[in-house]
Amino acid sequence: MSYTLPTWAYACGFPAATGNIKTVPADFIVEEILPFQPEGHGEHVFLHIQKTGENTEYVARALARIAGVRQRDIGFAGLKDRHAITTQWFSVWLPGKAAPDWSTLETQNIKVLQTLRHPRKLKRGVLTGNQFTLLIRNFAGDRDKTQAQLETIKAQGFPNYFGEQRFGQQGQNLNTAQALFQGLKMKPEQRSLYLSAARSFLFNVILSKRVALQNWNQAIQGDVCMINHSQSYFKTDTLEAVLQQRINQGDIHPTASLYGKGDNAAQADALAIEQAVFAAYPELTEGLLKFGLEMDRRALRCYPENLSWEFLEPEQLKLQFFLTTGSYATVLLRELL
Repeated sequence: MSYTLPTWAYACGFPAATGNIKTVPADFIVEEILPFQPEGHGEHVFLHIQKTGENTEYVARALARIAGVRQRDIGFAGLKDRHAITTQWFSVWLPGKAAPDWSTLETQNIKVLQTLRHPRKLKRGVLTGNQFTLLIRNFAGDRDKTQAQLETIKAQGFPNYFGEQRFGQQGQNLNTAQALFQGLKMKPEQRSLYLSAARSFLFNVILSKRVALQNWNQAIQGDVCMINHSQSYFKTDTLEAVLQQRINQGDIHPTASLYGKGDNAAQADALAIEQAVFAAYPELTEGLLKFGLEMDRRALRCYPENLSWEFLEPEQLKLQFFLTTGSYATVLLRELL
């Protein structure tokens, strides 16, 4: 079976406008927010770095070279867009060693903003979220409808799809995942990428079905809900009014499975939707089980906190918002453009 990405269902109606993103790096500004502050002492040097037009892994390799350490001694919380101006933290393990001259890392595109020591390595996913400032150029379309869509997103959030970058160009990561399941050999770090693409695809199919059913932001029978700003979730046995009220207020969100081994916490109607999707893609579910991934959950909805916008002349739209870790700014934009 060859995979192509479908058009996931839209929550706010079809986009009413077109525009260009990332025309220049300054159009896409991302600031990483950690859940803690480096303590100022310890075996790891934390570097706060601003980079323009450079990817995260390039900077990590450069840090390892300058510090004379192994690649695995470099830590960072998450990958950032290359075609952007991004600010993020890196850690370098230097136990009992003096730090090198970090200024040798600096170029026209890379700036070291701050260095501090900390007792522990910065690990993947240890991140509160990201603050975005985006400029859309050549905006053309119905401003009133776009304004209404933005008001809706601000009030009820947007579907928490995995972004298209997760699946590679034209969904090729899914085809590579299928080849992996059929015996293709690859390095563990590469394997992780394709396994993630496979179960992200299954999640998106479930979410798209629930958007089409208009219950992606409502509790249905048997739902599992996740507490906002948390990975903690709980089963819902009855559809009480207080449950939907908490969802409306953004305190909790309905979830869907990230497929793997173990019991599915969903029941009744929510489980039926998920099982129908899993049954439609047996080559993906069987492959994921073969590699031992554990069943997990992901929120169906994301709230862009402190969302604001401004139409500028000529034909520009400026957006500012904060997203929790794991959610995609480009997924918010697809509801508009």
